[in-house]
Amino acid sequence: MELRQLRYFVRIVELGSMSRAALDLDVVQSALSQQVTRLEGELATRLLQRTPRGVAPTEAGLAFFREAQLTLRHADQAVRAAQQARLSGSVTVGLAPTTSSVLGLPLMQAMRTRYPDVRLHMVEGMSGHLTAMLNARELDLAVLFDTRLHQARQGAGTRRWEMAPLLEEALFLICARQGPGNPGGRRLPETLAVAELVGEPLILPTGPHGLRSTLDTAFARDRVAPHVVLEVDSLAMVMAAVDAGLGATVQPWAAMGRYPDAAERFQCARLTDAPARRVNLLCSLPDEELSPAALATRVVMADCARELVASGQWPGTAWIGEKAIPS
Repeated sequence: MELRQLRYFVRIVELGSMSRAALDLDVVQSALSQQVTRLEGELATRLLQRTPRGVAPTEAGLAFFREAQLTLRHADQAVRAAQQARLSGSVTVGLAPTTSSVLGLPLMQAMRTRYPDVRLHMVEGMSGHLTAMLNARELDLAVLFDTRLHQARQGAGTRRWEMAPLLEEALFLICARQGPGNPGGRRLPETLAVAELVGEPLILPTGPHGLRSTLDTAFARDRVAPHVVLEVDSLAMVMAAVDAGLGATVQPWAAMGRYPDAAERFQCARLTDAPARRVNLLCSLPDEELSPAALATRVVMADCARELVASGQWPGTAWIGEKAIPS
């Protein structure tokens, strides 16, 4: 006996007509009659009888009708109880400033929609700081970039946390477009090679952070000694310095994400060299240390990133995590 059969039978009795019930349930009448016949065969008694106006329950059918209504109400209550016992808890997520400028708000909105009882604690910080926080168990999840760390951990026998490739970002030389920040009116080409950055006054983060390690790898491969005029471990200050004409920077497109007038304020050239790309890693504590809320948040983070890349809202990126993120 199935709940579907009970729903069919109850609706037939309520409407007093096999044809009207079939129409209401969007079921072919012959299929509806077959289900009733199977139900009567299982119960070894007739439940319905024909009348000039349609069908009516027999005495056994009336008794069965009342109990079937009660059973269906209990089934509906069970569904509501399961839906109301929603996922809850607290999850701490770390994002670098460039990542949070694109992923932060969509992630918060998606979590509010899908898991409204999960409380997010969002932390913005440089990749090196987030790595230290993850190691200290102060974060559940983070998006990190340090390729040297990635390679070291891939070869290690044990790992203190899990990681999976998420997406790959192209890197751009970014400088001021006009005004005091670009007094000579220089115009950048669409693309540049790393070797062409020789002599370029650069404003970069310091060594412990993921972007700098990626750039150092690219510079070393092309035997380029970067001309670093400022080291700044704050994206907001980096971009303010670039805007003021103190130098250029190398960042993913997302570095301009918080500027509504970025197209008028900055110009950029994509670096074409293979190492001049940044792999975003979705990192987390081991599964056995994550709460159900954190496991669900990890899936939502991957979903949001994939949707942003696919919809073109995260320019300069390529999705590489289709088979890497648990679901």
